[in-house]
Amino acid sequence: MRARRFVLRSLAAALLAGAAFPGAVMAADTAKKKIALSNNYAGNSWRQAMLKSWDKVTRDAVAKGIVAAAPSFTTAENQATAQAAQIQNMILQGFDAIVVNSASPTALNGAVRQACDAGIVVVSFDGVVTEPCAYRIAVDFKRLGSMQIDYFAERKLKGNLLQVRGLAGVFVDDEIHQGTVEALKKHPQFKQVGSVHGNWTQTVAQKEVAGILSTLPPISVVATQGGDGFGVAQAFKAAGRPTPVIFLGNRHDELTWWKEQRDANGYQTMSASIAPGSSTFAFWVAQQVLAGAKVPKDMLLPLSTVTQATLDAALKDTEPGGVVNVEYSQKEVIAFIDKSKR
Repeated sequence: MRARRFVLRSLAAALLAGAAFPGAVMAADTAKKKIALSNNYAGNSWRQAMLKSWDKVTRDAVAKGIVAAAPSFTTAENQATAQAAQIQNMILQGFDAIVVNSASPTALNGAVRQACDAGIVVVSFDGVVTEPCAYRIAVDFKRLGSMQIDYFAERKLKGNLLQVRGLAGVFVDDEIHQGTVEALKKHPQFKQVGSVHGNWTQTVAQKEVAGILSTLPPISVVATQGGDGFGVAQAFKAAGRPTPVIFLGNRHDELTWWKEQRDANGYQTMSASIAPGSSTFAFWVAQQVLAGAKVPKDMLLPLSTVTQATLDAALKDTEPGGVVNVEYSQKEVIAFIDKSKR
């Protein structure tokens, strides 16, 4: 798997070129530390890519003696109670830091507080938690929702909109949905006529959209959250309905379908998502906190975007079954932290 993806190469280069590393630490400082990943869900391509990135980068960190161990744990079901119990077990197992992709922004706060009280560093990413003692790493998910409506408006599109959401109750879904709702208020030329939860998964999205399509008027545009765009397209095709403009989420199957439609009939759209490699950013943040670095509690990563002009390069640089990605190095994260404090 390529360690660098085209979308964020320029960002990494800028960080490395423009930032000094006053917070850098020697690997020996955390050589005996153990960092665990608590993950609430692994049922789609983004989560699989996220876990793969974590495993690749942390195995290398362990091999180099930067940390002693960095295992990942995923709950069997997307239940906050199960993940809270998982975190409590990590406390008992003596981990020095816990990186969390949370099932809920609030339901894990008690377990997170217990970890902090035990002297454990907690770093949440993607699905972040609101407990003040934890660190939070995300993208501007509200912007991910609003940019879709803005894009449709820039294209001079109008008409009925279908919204395909993610996992119910998760921070990411709530934030993207809120961004979409707020943007729709600014663009009255669009009318939302339906909404389903696709769980960021192609098969679920296809089933849920297929189940509602017969009740809906003609659809002009579809706002999504990633991992669901290809399933949406398949549902419209199976129903014999015209394909709307579907905002996509950087998955290989979505980009492949987009290229096929573009080559066949000039289909145009856009795609955006948080990179799965955000897990590696969270890992290095945890390692830096353990090493004594001063790190901001809240950090925003850039969105990975694919446009009509960059589609071919994105598809070439993304593995089948994968997602447009970037995996962060220790130096890149130190540079990012330093720049964020300026």
